[in-house]
Amino acid sequence: MEQRQVVVVGCGPAGMASAIAAAEAGAQVTVLDENARPGGQLFKQIHKFFGSKEHYAGMRGFEIGTRMLKQAEDLGVEVWLNSVVYGLFEDKMLGIIQDNTNIPMKADRIVLATGASENALTFPGWTLPGVMGAGGAQTMVNLHGVLPGTKCLMVGSGNVGLIVSYQLIQAGAKVVAIVEADSKVGGYKVHADKIRRLGVPILLSHTVKEAKGKDSVEEVTLICVDRQWQPIPGTEQTHSVDFVCLAVGLTPLTELGSMAHCQSDYIAKLGGFTLTHDENMETTVPGIYVAGDCAGVEEASIAMEQGRMAGISIAESLGLIEKSAGEKKKAMIRRRLDELRGRPVFYESAADQGGPQSPTGGDNPFRKLPGYPSEERIQGGPVAVIECSEEIPCDPCAYICSREAISVGRPMTKLPQLDSEKCTGCGLCIPGCPGLAIFIVDKTYSPLEALVQLPYEFKPLPKMGEQVDCLDRQGKKVTEGKVIKVTNPSRFDRTPVVSVVFDKRFADDVRAISLRRKGHGRR
Repeated sequence: MEQRQVVVVGCGPAGMASAIAAAEAGAQVTVLDENARPGGQLFKQIHKFFGSKEHYAGMRGFEIGTRMLKQAEDLGVEVWLNSVVYGLFEDKMLGIIQDNTNIPMKADRIVLATGASENALTFPGWTLPGVMGAGGAQTMVNLHGVLPGTKCLMVGSGNVGLIVSYQLIQAGAKVVAIVEADSKVGGYKVHADKIRRLGVPILLSHTVKEAKGKDSVEEVTLICVDRQWQPIPGTEQTHSVDFVCLAVGLTPLTELGSMAHCQSDYIAKLGGFTLTHDENMETTVPGIYVAGDCAGVEEASIAMEQGRMAGISIAESLGLIEKSAGEKKKAMIRRRLDELRGRPVFYESAADQGGPQSPTGGDNPFRKLPGYPSEERIQGGPVAVIECSEEIPCDPCAYICSREAISVGRPMTKLPQLDSEKCTGCGLCIPGCPGLAIFIVDKTYSPLEALVQLPYEFKPLPKMGEQVDCLDRQGKKVTEGKVIKVTNPSRFDRTPVVSVVFDKRFADDVRAISLRRKGHGRR
């Protein structure tokens, strides 16, 4: 029988954070994971993270995973891969299968960071090949370089559905639509905005009626639903697709905790049954802690904070750090958790109402936001335009700007403020924004033309002098333009910035471009 001081089950962001926190205090930590490589979900997340510096904000998920693994290695954390934990028994005894061998392991303290599983959605044809979880599609594309198909329907508009849709487009697929049964988008507005700028419709109050195909999915029929989520006959529409992604929520994996008689509670907004825990992340069974999605499905930044809380609490319980020092660290984590969980406030814009954009028929409501410069400043030269209208936990833009022209403050969920007099229009904030919600607008470029600098995370990149279609916030062509510069240094971390000039009348509209090369889709 193996004996360990601290065992962490799960090598994702929550598990790694707990292992690092405990090891930093001097604990001997072993991490168990059933997969062939460590890192959990992080290594298929190629987008830049939200949050603050403490949560690696502005870094891409796989880079965060690499950094955390290196930190754990330097601290002497032991990692067992291809190790399936099939049971958790009395006295914190674990049953492990590794290389077809049963290995019992007893631990002084245990952290359960087992994550969550994807939910399914049943409808006629849901068992056809080509219907898959969005996380499965993300794994195929980002880890294995395999595109599931060419035309996708995404079901679910939470952050997973929005992010995976964007990444499928980056990989070369066409997302026909995102379907959402609710009457509002479930994920962050900045994610929805960047999808809309690509011309992908988000169909609210819609669901899948059926999928058809001979050997795999060939078409999907959608139908509108009423306020009671009941189908409305006569509203069907059929789309030709070859794969369907389901992003309809996650269910916490609590089986190991249940085997150990840890209490669980049903909390619908956290995904269902979750393992009950105190403010130190300790379950109702002394010595067993929980962190991440199995404690309730939330954001990765929250999972990492929970992991840190569990690791510090374990170190304190083992006498590796003094109670006063532990409480100080835990108080800081609680403050950050409160910030991360701050209730998002949404500031409605004409784009969300389906209304017109200035100057093609109406006022630009983004001008009312604290991150939007005055018209007088816009007329005075290049300046940042921040179209971030939802209070979410994110502040990289504030510490990227060397001139301190952008501020967020505390809590980090506040909307970014722009001091337009300090802004020089350098554009460093464009690639630094995880939500791709910052642009540089210059209405003084020439007497007849304006210049807009915008993020462009697709291949092939446009070329200098190339003629492109200029798109509005709904992905509709409003004019044509010419690319005059493509900036892509390594410090931009794979978010090139494209400078395009076009008819000055559309300076308040143009927020995306589409290449006009033969065979190139609207990306």
